[in-house]
Amino acid sequence: MNVSYLCIMIFNIQRFSTHDGEGIRTIIFYKGCPLRCAWCCNPESQSFEPDIMFDVRLCKSFGDCLKVDPVAIKRDNNNIHINRSLIRDPEKLRNICISKAITVAGEKKSAEELLREIEKDIPFYHRSKGGVTLAGGEALSVGIELVTLLKELKKRGIDVAVETSLYVPWENVERTLGMVSTYLVDLKHTNRGLFLQYTGGNLDIVLENLEILAGKKENIIIRIPVIPGFNHTYAEMKEIINHAATLKNIREIHFIPYHTLGKEKYRMLGMNYVFGQIRRVAPAELSDYTRYAGEKGFKTLIGG
Repeated sequence: MNVSYLCIMIFNIQRFSTHDGEGIRTIIFYKGCPLRCAWCCNPESQSFEPDIMFDVRLCKSFGDCLKVDPVAIKRDNNNIHINRSLIRDPEKLRNICISKAITVAGEKKSAEELLREIEKDIPFYHRSKGGVTLAGGEALSVGIELVTLLKELKKRGIDVAVETSLYVPWENVERTLGMVSTYLVDLKHTNRGLFLQYTGGNLDIVLENLEILAGKKENIIIRIPVIPGFNHTYAEMKEIINHAATLKNIREIHFIPYHTLGKEKYRMLGMNYVFGQIRRVAPAELSDYTRYAGEKGFKTLIGG
């Protein structure tokens, strides 16, 4: 099959990663997510379209951006101001800024281009039992382009893990069966009201998809983001772990402590970060959670 025309919007490719799956991995970050988690550390992943990021600390006021889009970009007292709502063609701003103060998050890549990047690291996959991890955003929100890439990776014998919220129609998950070795599934909460309030989503979709997927005897690792003010209490975490224990064939839980590494990205995107003043969670705070999960028969890990 000719895969050169099937384009996928991504916002990053991270090579030589030792997280998000076994061994050395290449992580493909898909752009676009149906959820809006209030603590999201990759806000540039949320929109399915390119985003303009502006780091005023790097700006030298050269003015090249003004020439490209004088309607959306203005200069005031030698300071550059961007009105993102007036930008009609983000591509015109890609690579225009010499100082890299303005960057475009999100770029279309064909499955063929992604395969070329992935194939560079095949020797490392073989030596370390690694492979490719599809992350996001939400990788499973992508259509036929994702399936085509999975088929090509399977032909090459490359291991694939998918990081997912499962907040997609079940058929999006179903068409990946047999081509994914590990599903890294976020289970953020078991309280429907809190899930809706903090992510904008319907928890039933996640729970139903997770139950079906577990019933297929797929290899699933539950990942619980530990977020202060959302689920970072023993009672709440116990409920989440108890729910995981009711599911078939799931034997491992990873606890992902909240961090503040994405804080600057919100400023660069002109977005409000409601979790901007929330402290990071230290791994030592999770000992009660890992102990309880261990008592329920789960292998545990802190971090990815």
